[in-house]
Amino acid sequence: MEIDLGKLPFDLDFHPSDNLVAAGLITGQFLLYRYAAESTPQRLLEVNAHTESCRALRFVNEGRVGYGSPDCSILATDTETGTTVVRLENSHEAAVNRIVNLTESTIASGDDEGCIKVWDTRQRSCCNSFNVHEEYISDMTFSSDSMKLIGTSGDGTLSVCNLRSNKVQTRSEFSEDELLSVVIMKNGRKVICGTQTGTLLLYSWGFFKDCSDRFVDLSPNSVDALLKLDEDRVITGSENGIISLVGILPNRIIQPIAEHSEYPVERLAFSHDRKFLGSISHDQTLKLWDLEDLLQGSGNTMSNHSAVSDSDSDGMDVDDSIPKPSKGISGVSCILDYNFFSTIISWGLWLLLGNAA
Repeated sequence: MEIDLGKLPFDLDFHPSDNLVAAGLITGQFLLYRYAAESTPQRLLEVNAHTESCRALRFVNEGRVGYGSPDCSILATDTETGTTVVRLENSHEAAVNRIVNLTESTIASGDDEGCIKVWDTRQRSCCNSFNVHEEYISDMTFSSDSMKLIGTSGDGTLSVCNLRSNKVQTRSEFSEDELLSVVIMKNGRKVICGTQTGTLLLYSWGFFKDCSDRFVDLSPNSVDALLKLDEDRVITGSENGIISLVGILPNRIIQPIAEHSEYPVERLAFSHDRKFLGSISHDQTLKLWDLEDLLQGSGNTMSNHSAVSDSDSDGMDVDDSIPKPSKGISGVSCILDYNFFSTIISWGLWLLLGNAA
C-alpha cells in the first residue's frame, strides 16, 4: 500500500493497538490514516500542528500523538477529535528533532543543540535533562532493564544516560562519521549505529568508548534509519532508497527487501501487530509493506546464519557459564595419539633391525 502525502515527511509512527498510522510533514501538519490489508488507507485527520515543520512524532498515553517542532515546542493531540490536549512551549532551547517512547508514561526528546530531555506525560513535566552533545540528536533508543538511554548525534558520538542516577554515564570517542540511527541487539550485548557514510558501527555494551566492529557493505549510502527485526537481524533504510535486511554477527546483507525509487528513506516502523513495515521517504510517500511477503526467501539464509558463531571476540560476548571441556579433551587426545604411534613405530624399527641382524 502506498499513501501520497503530498509533502516531505519527517517521521511516522503506528498506533500501539489499532490499525492507525501517523506522519509528520515539513509543513507542520500531522496526518492520521486507518489502514487494512488489501484496501486503500483512509485519512482520518489532518491537523496543522506547528507553524514550522513537524520533525518528530510518537503515539503516547495509549493513543494520543505527541510531536516536536523547530519552534521548540512539544504538542499532544487527541487522535479521535484532533484537538490539542497539551502544548509545552519552549520545551527546548533549540528545535526538537527526535522523540522516542520510554515507558507508558515517559518519553524522551532530543534537540538540534545536543540536549536530551525526559518527560512525564501524565504530569506534563520534565524529569531529566542531559546536555550531552554538541550537535543535533539524530536518534535514541532505550534499555528498560538497565534504565539507560542511548543517544546518537551529528557530532559523531554516542552517549549513555543513566535515568536512575540522572547522570551521563559515558560518551564514545568522536567518530569520523555523523551517527544517524541506533538500535540495541544481541540480547542487549550490542549497540548498532548507522552513519553518514553507510558504515554500521557495532559497540559492545559496557565498552562504549570505541566500536568493536564495522560493517561497510552498505557504503557509500548513508544509513538514515535502523529497525530491529530480531536479535540477529536489522532492517536498514538508506540514502539510495533501498530497504535491506542485514545480519549482525556475522555481518552481511541478507537481501534488499524494498525500495523508494532512489529517494532517501527517512524513517521505518512496525505496525502494532508487526504485520506491516512502514517507511517514509523524500519521494513524499508513506508505504506499508506486508512484512511476511518481504521476508520470504530469507528463512534459508537465516538457518545458515544461526549456525555460525559471532565473529566478534571481545569480552562482552563471552559467556563464562558455558563449560568448554572440548579444547582440553582434544589436546589430551592429541598427546595420547602421538605417544601411541611413537610406540608402534619404535617396536617396528626394533623388529626390523632384529631380523636384519
